Amino acid sequence: MALNGESSSGDVLLEIRNLKTYFELDEGTVRAVNGVDIEIKRGQVVGVVGESGCGKSMTAMSIMRLVPPPGQIAEGEIRFHRPQSGGGTDIIDLADLDANSSDIRNIRGNQISMVFQEPMTALSPVRTVGKQITEAVRLHQKVNNLEAREIAIDALQRVKMPNPAQRMDDYPFQLSGGMRQRAVIAMALACRPQLLIADEPTTALDVTTEAQILDVMRGLQEESGMAILYITHNLGVVAEMAEEVVVMYLGKVVEHTDVESIFYNPKHPYTKGLLNSIPRLENIVQGKKEKLNAIEGMIPSPYKRLQGCAFHPRCPEFMEGVCDQREPELIQLEEGHSVRCHLYE
Repeated sequence: MALNGESSSGDVLLEIRNLKTYFELDEGTVRAVNGVDIEIKRGQVVGVVGESGCGKSMTAMSIMRLVPPPGQIAEGEIRFHRPQSGGGTDIIDLADLDANSSDIRNIRGNQISMVFQEPMTALSPVRTVGKQITEAVRLHQKVNNLEAREIAIDALQRVKMPNPAQRMDDYPFQLSGGMRQRAVIAMALACRPQLLIADEPTTALDVTTEAQILDVMRGLQEESGMAILYITHNLGVVAEMAEEVVVMYLGKVVEHTDVESIFYNPKHPYTKGLLNSIPRLENIVQGKKEKLNAIEGMIPSPYKRLQGCAFHPRCPEFMEGVCDQREPELIQLEEGHSVRCHLYE
């Protein structure tokens, strides 16, 4: 539902405030997302990075209201600054909507779309690519079958699918991995959304195909002006795609700043650990043998609640009596750079 009397402020498209998504299981409570704050502006590309299990994908699923049961949004706001047909915007809290309501279905796949990790599971194996794209178009636009097909072909052309009219009648298993991923992106973009959530869309692809897909997404973003929330493990992709970067650990944002500062002025020990684990290009070119610097330790059990900072058992800058006793707050160090760490209090 729209928030009473509020209007869009500036260029903000989506505001996530204190988002908590929990799974109540017999073994205990899994706090998949545990107080996340993210702001996305119109036309901006925001990268979200972190190890597996840090809450990246579940944050995206929460925005789309696709959290599988028994998971649910326990607290927080997901404020979408929705454009109105007559001009202007209103603000709707997606967290307040019923996950199966017509309100969220009108937004999902239309104004906010998502590209999932594995196209073979995102696409139905028993329906042609064209039928799946046209279904999404007809669900949100008042067009006939012929018009929907033309829109779908245009979407495939925009993602540089070879012979798009022919590929419309192919089944997913008849396409290569890169072509399937293009089809999934075309489906997400067919209704020209304001926000595209890309959840590791190139993970299963070879590096050449990955580069092509990234070029396509970057070109489409520049062409249409849509915002992108790009979720990935790959910091190289972040450097190429994102303007701002959110680093997550155990369901929390531990650092948030622009992409240049993440690489040249990282603050959180976890961010530094992620960057130190990347092989150095100069050593590869010179043929030098280099031992990769892995972050010591393991991510704690999702059922276990640690006292103090969640990263303290693995932190090389651990301060006894501080890091293991008090949970740090997210501190703004300077304009546009915030970090959750006792080192900067």
